[in-house]
Amino acid sequence: MASKTDTEVIIGGKVFTLSGYESEEYLQKVASYINNKIAEYNKIDGFKRQPIDTQNVLLQLNIADDYFKSKKQIELMEEQLSEKEKELYDLKHELIATQIKLENTEKNGKNLQSKLDDSSKKIIQLETQIKGTGSKK
Repeated sequence: MASKTDTEVIIGGKVFTLSGYESEEYLQKVASYINNKIAEYNKIDGFKRQPIDTQNVLLQLNIADDYFKSKKQIELMEEQLSEKEKELYDLKHELIATQIKLENTEKNGKNLQSKLDDSSKKIIQLETQIKGTGSKK
């Protein structure tokens, strides 16, 4: 099991100590994401005029919105991956079936060629016999 990490981060100008089993870099990345959200919404005049409690709820709602949109995108990508895997599976089976048909066709072709060769030999023998009997007359 990974060891617990304690990391000091700055969020909204205040120092917080975050603890978790993730790396320090990851915890800093989370803090950076929140700071970017705060900065993004602080550019909006209507947001800055709201009470701090309302600002915090709006930030939380927007972060939750990002989360659910990302989750939905992951679900769609997983569905696409599943469809692609099924398509690949079907194509592999189609390839195998086609290879079997090709092998059978090649085998039939060899058998037909062998029969053709035998028939050609018989025709040559018959022609030779006919010429041999025809010259005796």
